[in-house]
Amino acid sequence: MCLVALAIDHSRRFPLVIASNRDEFFRRPSARLAWWTPDSGGPAILSGRDLESGGTWLGLTAEGRLALVTNIRTPKRNETNSPSRGRIVPDWLSGKERTDRFWMRSALCGYNGFNLIAFDFRQGECFWAANGGRFPVRLDRGIHGLSNAELNTPWPKVEALKAHLQQELDSAQSVDALSAQLFEALADRTEADDDHLPDTGVPLEWERRLSPAFIRTPDAAYGTRCSTLIITEKVNRHLITHVLERTFSPTGVALLRRSMLKNWPPRYSLEQEVGFSPSEQGAVSESELNVDACAEAAVVTARRTRIRSLLKPELTRKRRKNTAPMPL
Repeated sequence: MCLVALAIDHSRRFPLVIASNRDEFFRRPSARLAWWTPDSGGPAILSGRDLESGGTWLGLTAEGRLALVTNIRTPKRNETNSPSRGRIVPDWLSGKERTDRFWMRSALCGYNGFNLIAFDFRQGECFWAANGGRFPVRLDRGIHGLSNAELNTPWPKVEALKAHLQQELDSAQSVDALSAQLFEALADRTEADDDHLPDTGVPLEWERRLSPAFIRTPDAAYGTRCSTLIITEKVNRHLITHVLERTFSPTGVALLRRSMLKNWPPRYSLEQEVGFSPSEQGAVSESELNVDACAEAAVVTARRTRIRSLLKPELTRKRRKNTAPMPL
């Protein structure tokens, strides 16, 4: 994952929208969008999959977690024998550790530079973290952008994608219309002017090649492998989430897969306890377009409290105890 813009609780109709591109060498084998279970166990994950190291760049679970990872472009600091950063996402989605322990363990595992955006919708929380010695940052409602530097670093393609997301959320009349416009924005091949290029330690020619939203090197060896959209729509009092993945070959052929999750993401609880009984996960079929209802509603086991947002208000967060994140 090398470019992402996300809107959280910014639109009443579309409370969660994520638009992202994954850039990688085409020789690295990958599987397309589907439900799969990690070798280490844990809940099933809906995502594409890196078949070389077994991880993923962006994924979610029916239980209510979502995560995505990007690398930080610091070539002089990279270690060739470091573990794959794609393992971080399944680690988070497994939900086996408290948040603070997860941050510390991830920071000490020897990964090359990474950004992680991690949601736990049952807690009403989202964090951005990087392994550069900073504390994780709690994200609030709004539009955020990320590439291969820190969150909201104003690289041209990050700012352009955030602007497109803002514009389309203000005007979109349907999920299909919104997805079409966001896929178009993710396909932008416009290179940034030299005056606005970042200096990340790679040669100037590579900075130019990596500056568009959609990347394809002249030899077709490296580029944008897939574009992924996650769009949550509020329909009456229910949430329906659409996950769309457009994958690309070195020659540019695009294939589309689509999955639909009913009553997802689950709402956080304020005063009641919440249980969850997800249905058996169905795999995405081999057809190029498939709609797959993969999750059921949260089961409220005590008094209902009406919740409008995906993220818990700051006042409510401060009442929680023993949840201060550890520095990475």
